Amino acid sequence: MKSFKTKVAASATMLTACLAFGSGCSSSNTSSSSGNTATAGQAAVTTATEQPAVQEPQPPVATKTPKELTAHGDMRIDNYYWMNQREDPKVVAYLNAENDYTKQRLAHTEALQEKLYKEIVGRIKQTDESVPYKEDGYWYYTRYEEGKEYPIYARKKGTLQAQEEVMVNANERAEGLDYYSAAGMNVSPNNQLLAFGEDTVSRRKYTIRFKDLNTGKLLSDAIPNTTGGAVWGNDNKTVFYTMKDPALRSFKIFKHTLGTPTSQDKEVYHEADETFSTFVYKTKSDKYIIIGSGSTLSNEYRYLDADKPNGTFKVIQLRERGLEYSVDHFGDKFYMVTNKDGATNFKLMQTPVSKPGKANWKEVVPHREDVLLEGIEIFKDYLTLQERRNGLPQIRVKKWSDPKTDYYIDFGEEAYTASIGINPDFDSKVLRYNYSSLTTPSSTYDYNMVIKEQELLKRQEVVGDFNPENYEAKRIYATADDGTKIPVSLVYRKGTQLNGNNPTLLYAYGSYGISTNPGFNSVRLSLLDRGFVYAIAHIRGGQDMGRQWYENGKLLKKKNTFTDFIDAAEFLVEQKYTNPDKLFAQGGSAGGLLMGAVVNMRPDLFKGVLAAVPFVDVITTMLDTSIPLTTGEFDEWGNPANKEYYDYMLSYSPYDNVETKEYPNMLVTTGLHDSQVQYWEPAKWVAKLRDMKTDDNMLLLHTNMAAGHGGASGRFERYKETALQYAFLLNLLEQNQ
Repeated sequence: MKSFKTKVAASATMLTACLAFGSGCSSSNTSSSSGNTATAGQAAVTTATEQPAVQEPQPPVATKTPKELTAHGDMRIDNYYWMNQREDPKVVAYLNAENDYTKQRLAHTEALQEKLYKEIVGRIKQTDESVPYKEDGYWYYTRYEEGKEYPIYARKKGTLQAQEEVMVNANERAEGLDYYSAAGMNVSPNNQLLAFGEDTVSRRKYTIRFKDLNTGKLLSDAIPNTTGGAVWGNDNKTVFYTMKDPALRSFKIFKHTLGTPTSQDKEVYHEADETFSTFVYKTKSDKYIIIGSGSTLSNEYRYLDADKPNGTFKVIQLRERGLEYSVDHFGDKFYMVTNKDGATNFKLMQTPVSKPGKANWKEVVPHREDVLLEGIEIFKDYLTLQERRNGLPQIRVKKWSDPKTDYYIDFGEEAYTASIGINPDFDSKVLRYNYSSLTTPSSTYDYNMVIKEQELLKRQEVVGDFNPENYEAKRIYATADDGTKIPVSLVYRKGTQLNGNNPTLLYAYGSYGISTNPGFNSVRLSLLDRGFVYAIAHIRGGQDMGRQWYENGKLLKKKNTFTDFIDAAEFLVEQKYTNPDKLFAQGGSAGGLLMGAVVNMRPDLFKGVLAAVPFVDVITTMLDTSIPLTTGEFDEWGNPANKEYYDYMLSYSPYDNVETKEYPNMLVTTGLHDSQVQYWEPAKWVAKLRDMKTDDNMLLLHTNMAAGHGGASGRFERYKETALQYAFLLNLLEQNQ
């Protein structure tokens, strides 16, 4: 497998605005130019002897249209269910009005936003290039040109001194578009053709296109509604790709022959179980094409000789609930990282290609209670393993000819992240890996596994006066109510006094077994250099401390995720890093659910909250199988069709648990085209909070009307939202510089 991988414009009429925001709207009390929307009785009245009062911007007041939602005999009233119609002008008008309100409330910070944006972008080396890697006689790399938003994907034949071949210039492809994303770069086995995916909406539905790398011309073939990746058969004309269903689930694998209509493409696999998604890839050996299906708790794989793309896929091991495994290939064997036989933290097994069923699996690396096996990279003479111990990643090297002798690469820092990089060459004795820490910018190394020496190939350049020696990183441990030690990674400028008076931003995610690694981000320097402490809470629900860490933060144990975050926040206060009047919280997507739950449970603990694309309407979403991601996540959150899970989810679902009380200042962000968390979840949440909260704290909603889950496309544009978020925090601290 080639491993080169990686607006809605609307202006609402007065009538539409009135429909969206409630009764009492008229030309005398609604200003379309200012974006303010007044409710009944708010019209200003002036006389000849009075001067008009300066009015604060008034937030939009969303119409309440009660909808009864009933399950298990329990009825919930959703007043804002109407917001889930993306194309409804009333909905678009409401979102635009919220954007106008946010802009007005933060208008006095616009100079600060611009300053922050320039700071952030100013640290980025404009003309830059990735470290090239060699595959099949070509050097592949990605580069950026000064002032351009998008990457250029290129290669050189033979040597790095050869003439550059531009495969895709994403800047040219993105011209005239509000959003653009290229994905799945995959070169054919004969090095002459390129397959790649394009998304121009931000719904993560890609059209696969093909380019003749000899002529530079695009072929007429175009395959819409895919995940973006195409896998080549070894005949250089057959590709396999994954199709998405209306709920954006990857549900079918098709085979396409170049030069033929897509209507003739053959379906080779259909994943009929709505709790599973399917995918296709090629082994590193280029020998087999693999179709995989996966859910939270189970996997199933099929294989096909890549030399015979018209053949029939054969099953490796049928799915069993609770049996997880992944597949790679070397020699005459398949290698599986699996939890078979209760290996909670996973182990490595092998099996003959001729007899791949689990009855023939033999252990290569045993299960360990204190080490999570995350993945492998196979070489001809060496096996490398990506592991995690005590919440930190490790890279382990074993020699096939002497499997009892192995060692770990020493990274030498207290809190860091490291991962195996792109290693397409089986015969290589050099391992490429990536490394960074809270103070060390992203670095790429080549590690000679024979002589155990490493070479730094590239370290991310931070433009300006950045010096890592000016910052200090450490790891501390908070104690949860049940005695569990929760790791917290910290970074701040050296010399910071622990006097309880430091502004602190606490971040966490805590779902899907995704570990939050303490890596470098030049963006946060804009906070650190203004006196902030930045903290990451490695809470349960992630996999930071092993697989059990995940198991203890999902399903009927999900509340551990929220209480862990609260315990970490309280610990930062106790240890005099900060105080509740200077403590801020941040999370996105499932981490946005975390934010929603935490502000319901402990609103007094935080001065402000940044909630990005937050998954907050848990019950309604998980009951609606037409919404993207729902069916595949029953084993993560539970299926509310089961009353036990319904009751538990209802007890923490942020939208359902909004109360009449004070809430902290909040900035909520989303994207109209979000494919993961639909925009109406944060929009409804903000409307309900506005209606019920009893404080005068800021509650702002910002919707990117041209983007989705990942925000704006492009290299720099996304940082305008970051600048908005940071300005929101600094404004609350009255630091408007």
